Amino acid sequence: MNSERKIDAIDRKLLHELQRDASISHAELAERVGASTASCWRRMRALEADGILGRQVRLVDAARLGRGVNVICHIKIKNHLIETTEAFESFIAARDEIIECYSMSGDWDYLLRILVADVEDYNRFLMRTVLRHPSVATGSSHFALSQVKYTTAVPI
Repeated sequence: MNSERKIDAIDRKLLHELQRDASISHAELAERVGASTASCWRRMRALEADGILGRQVRLVDAARLGRGVNVICHIKIKNHLIETTEAFESFIAARDEIIECYSMSGDWDYLLRILVADVEDYNRFLMRTVLRHPSVATGSSHFALSQVKYTTAVPI
């Protein structure tokens, strides 16, 4: 990303609108931000080139696909050797059930967000997969009771 790039009011509006709905037409987007279609297109390409705008995706309702249980799992690994962390992070990257993973400061080494069908499904995944990984020392799980807020939008 170009650290010199200045984000102006139109760029901010553009980013805001694209985070709300990236499927709108260029003409509609231009109207919403108060710029020409060509200007919006150029700005979008510049924001992409600078790494501010990434790939486009569609959001999926996990519950409607039978993945309605959200689990937050804290993990401690056995040691912090580079081989251990690389092995664990490669394992995490290969598991579709794990939709987010953060390396953490504090008492736990990693925080995972895992989507499963039900508690039984999670128990199988935790006991037969996660805790059996040679890098893992222990884990602690927390089940989400309800989703109070969820957004993918970055404050602008």
